[in-house]
Amino acid sequence: MKKFAALFDLDGVIINTEPQYDVFWKKIGDDYNLGIDHFERIVKGTTLPNILNRYFSGLSKEKQQDIVQANREFDLQMSLELIPGVLEFIYEIKEKCIKTGLVTSSDNIKLKRVFEELKFDHLFDTVVSADRITEGKPNPMCYLLAAKDLNISPEQCIVFEDSFQGIDAGNFAGMKVIGLSTTNPEEAIKDKVYRVIPDFQKISVNDLFL
Repeated sequence: MKKFAALFDLDGVIINTEPQYDVFWKKIGDDYNLGIDHFERIVKGTTLPNILNRYFSGLSKEKQQDIVQANREFDLQMSLELIPGVLEFIYEIKEKCIKTGLVTSSDNIKLKRVFEELKFDHLFDTVVSADRITEGKPNPMCYLLAAKDLNISPEQCIVFEDSFQGIDAGNFAGMKVIGLSTTNPEEAIKDKVYRVIPDFQKISVNDLFL
């Protein structure tokens, strides 16, 4: 087996939280009268600072802080359900001494809760969160930083992503992207990725890393 590293997004790849975020961001878009169709889909995979800068820059600092606080409260109360088979798959990767990374648009406060409740942080050799980058997805900065952390070239990295923003980030980084159809249907992402999988239940490391 060739040398590879596996890089995982969090929401929609490891935990099934995207449907909950759909409800949250749709309400925010409606509450602030953005008038943007499917706003909740457009912002998937995007860091909160980028969302504020792009869509809410005209609001006062106080109003922007209200959104930050609402998002913080949501992050701390949403349910955390694992994508089927994901931890077993990552354990299989670790058994083969393949390096792993978690690359997410979430910040460290949210990650603290996720790690405390689900206790899988020990599975990753590096973690790149929103707090470590200045440009969010679809900019490839987060994935390139993970590759640098692991001392491996981008071409040797396989990315697991679900959102258009995240898929673009992996592709822009020059990495092979496996798309999960947990957030977008297979038909919508299949031409942007190397392969589409619904979850990790019937996938083995040999299927993806040979």
